[in-house]
Amino acid sequence: MEGSWVSLLPFLVVIPISILSKQVQPGLFAGLILGCYLKHPDLFGGVKTLVFYLVDNLIKLNNIRIIIFLYVFAGLIRLTKMTGGIKGFVDLVGRKVKTGRAAILLIWISTIGTFNNPNFRIVTIAPIMKILKKRLPISSSKIGFVIEVTSNPVVVLVPIATAFVGYMVSLTGTAIQNVGLKGSPYSVYIKSIPFNFFSLTIIAIGIYYSFFKEFSNSTESLNSGDPNALEEEELQKCLKAYERDTPSKPWNLILPIGIVLMTTIFLSWWDGHTQASNFMDAFIRADALGVMLEALFITLILSLIFFLAQRFSIPNLVTHFIEGGNELVSVILMLALVWALSAVSEDLGFSRYIASHLIGLIPPTFIAPVVFVLGSILTYFIGSSWGAWGLLMPLGVTLAHEAGSNLLLVIGAVFASGTFGAFASPLSDNTITLCTILDLPLMEYTRSKLKPSLLAAGITTVLFGVASLIMK
Repeated sequence: MEGSWVSLLPFLVVIPISILSKQVQPGLFAGLILGCYLKHPDLFGGVKTLVFYLVDNLIKLNNIRIIIFLYVFAGLIRLTKMTGGIKGFVDLVGRKVKTGRAAILLIWISTIGTFNNPNFRIVTIAPIMKILKKRLPISSSKIGFVIEVTSNPVVVLVPIATAFVGYMVSLTGTAIQNVGLKGSPYSVYIKSIPFNFFSLTIIAIGIYYSFFKEFSNSTESLNSGDPNALEEEELQKCLKAYERDTPSKPWNLILPIGIVLMTTIFLSWWDGHTQASNFMDAFIRADALGVMLEALFITLILSLIFFLAQRFSIPNLVTHFIEGGNELVSVILMLALVWALSAVSEDLGFSRYIASHLIGLIPPTFIAPVVFVLGSILTYFIGSSWGAWGLLMPLGVTLAHEAGSNLLLVIGAVFASGTFGAFASPLSDNTITLCTILDLPLMEYTRSKLKPSLLAAGITTVLFGVASLIMK
């Protein structure tokens, strides 16, 4: 059974069940159950296998780091809301943001301080924009689209101080080693960045939709009524952004965000400088995800001291921290299911089946565009760029090596396809988190951004085809 068409079945049940149930987790869980029973087709063996894949993937170092990061960061953001950071920031920028165009520009500018993780951006920027939009003629769907365009597609292009760098370099290194190639994995990764054509294309399309074209769900109405009343009502709903008696203290947001960013950059250099020959090489050798987690805990400790100095009570801080972390439990559950589903599908022989049916059928010149198209379809099904990269990188590098295709172009195609799925799929944890915060219906919002997503994917496929002809 291993390495046969059966390995495709777990992915084929995810989307239909998710659409029917209007929830992501049931589809993933159904796919995981099917995969586990395909692996061990007996009554108790399938359940035992399911538990194994869930636990085994949860306790992997990078995965547990991601879970801790998401929970702690969401808790920290809740503390900034409770202590008046969000309210103060809204008051601070609200006086300057008078138009919808200015609000969209603020989203783009905020990328400078929140580029290190897509969920970092979403849980920081989305609540603020949700409040500001009540004063402005701008739809939640457009806000969501612009935030997503400036999240995953941007983060994958940044080669230092992000949670993605370590994982992407690790995948690249493992894949090239498996086919017997030598060289610096980080150097290969850096050289592949310009070939993530989807990121570059969707960012360009995002600029067009941001400033030159409307983007709104057909069923979504723009603001009406008294702006002050609408804002006050929204503030009560926006993940408990603040209560009526919350003080306005913008530094309770600015200081934690500034600390986590500066500490991440410093620790990235510090972690790698003893093994590095120069300043930039230190960032290359740093454990990016570990450094981000360390920076987050340093920020949490310093922020707690700062809040306690303002006489916020310890019980209140603890309660709001836990409530904030709990808001992302559904996202954490989804990630656990995605990781387990990706692992069991790989063990069923997914990559081996695809590779055995593709080598010899695809001209070497078109390996990159084919990998991008197949990878985009796969990533749309699982919704996780990390999961898709983990499945596709060995396959893509093997295909490129065996067919004599350009390796950098194919690696860029793998990363581009994962970026497409993380941006376009209704199963993406970025999209789910965003819709939760902005109160957007998941499937409706996903359909509204499908047209620009497919346009960018079409342009990307053509670019990979042209680049393959030029670089063959």
